Amino acid sequence: MLVCSCNVITRADIEAVITQLLDEDCWRLIVPVQVYHAMSKRGKCCGCFPNVVGLIVEVTEAYHRRQETCEAEIISFIEKLKEKHHQCETARMIARHQNSQIRVAS
Repeated sequence: MLVCSCNVITRADIEAVITQLLDEDCWRLIVPVQVYHAMSKRGKCCGCFPNVVGLIVEVTEAYHRRQETCEAEIISFIEKLKEKHHQCETARMIARHQNSQIRVAS
């Protein structure tokens, strides 16, 4: 499945990079820019970033389950990732709303 049409990046590409990053440090906080940097790509329109964050959460959780990490540690870590994602999405929506109101006022 194509996740980033600007760079022609598939779900499998992103999953592989996330797994590679987790193999290097299984508790690192991965963000979309790290995933793209590891593929020598750059976010262009960045419309795919919310989906990439979702994949990061999904792949990280599956990774830790395969590693038989304590369930409490997995849930705590994943909840922190989800909360951070929610905060970023809220800030992005507020910024969009403010920008649209500025354009209307002009």
